[in-house]
Amino acid sequence: MRKWILAAGLMMALPTIASAADAENGKSIYKKCRACHAIDGKNKVGPHLDGVLGRKAGAVDGFNYSKAMKDSGKTWDEATLDAYLKDPKGFIPGNKMVFVGVKDDADRADLVAYLATLK
Repeated sequence: MRKWILAAGLMMALPTIASAADAENGKSIYKKCRACHAIDGKNKVGPHLDGVLGRKAGAVDGFNYSKAMKDSGKTWDEATLDAYLKDPKGFIPGNKMVFVGVKDDADRADLVAYLATLK
């Protein structure tokens, strides 16, 4: 009986484990972002992404944000980054980012997981 309970528990956990975001794949997806965003504390065409999770949108010193971004009232967490990266212009209308977004849900989750590793 215990074997069946253990097996059932493992089977229920497999979808969660399989759907977990892959930060290493996210690092590869980040290559699309690095033309405009650095991870070395320096701003480029876009603001640097070091420590982006937990940061208020429009708050990197020395970067000239759009009024829409500065006034968005957003704080970057997994959910807000996911929504923004899916549709930047739709999530914060009037922002300056010209990137069309990451449409694949798994790729976007992986990218957010990678961004979460940046301190």
